[in-house]
Amino acid sequence: MLSREEILSIFEKTGAMLTGHFILTSGRHSDRYFQCARVLEHPRYCELLCRELARGWINEGLKDVDTVIGPALGGILVSYEVARALGARSLFTERENGVMTLRRGFVLSPGERVLVVEDVITTGGSVREVIDVVREAGAQVVGAAALVDRSNGTVDLGVILRALLTVPAVSYSPKECPLCRQGIPAVKPGSRHLSGAGGTPRG
Repeated sequence: MLSREEILSIFEKTGAMLTGHFILTSGRHSDRYFQCARVLEHPRYCELLCRELARGWINEGLKDVDTVIGPALGGILVSYEVARALGARSLFTERENGVMTLRRGFVLSPGERVLVVEDVITTGGSVREVIDVVREAGAQVVGAAALVDRSNGTVDLGVILRALLTVPAVSYSPKECPLCRQGIPAVKPGSRHLSGAGGTPRG
């Protein structure tokens, strides 16, 4: 089993845990950002972390998972590696006209036992959308899992949630952001466009 310190070390040395001034997917601002793509670009770390995430479900006695599913893009690799560790199949959802949906011929069957995964959870919005897709297909959501839970365990998905890292979600609305008041440029990770005067994430 990996300790919290070992997991943090992996995130830090791959540059997946950044500090600075960031605009999150939710639109809120934060001084910390987990760019899981930086750790997932290393197959051995991706396999190691996702196998550890799957181990949590095996320890819960929930070995009977038919399918693992995550939202594109962040949940695709996590879904694949967790599914491989559990001996399940892997799917992902995508947005079509702004609505989360199954595409590419993916199908869920009524009663199918599904684990929903994500790389980072902050507000849980995307995961809730995936859960809705699963339930609308008549499948059963057995729980949710993430590499990082930025809500510090406070997000309520209506299902059991397990994460490798659970950290405080210090975030602000744009109007209340102290980093903005200090004039520190905000970066929207994953985008070339910066909010404000521009800036560079610090790892």
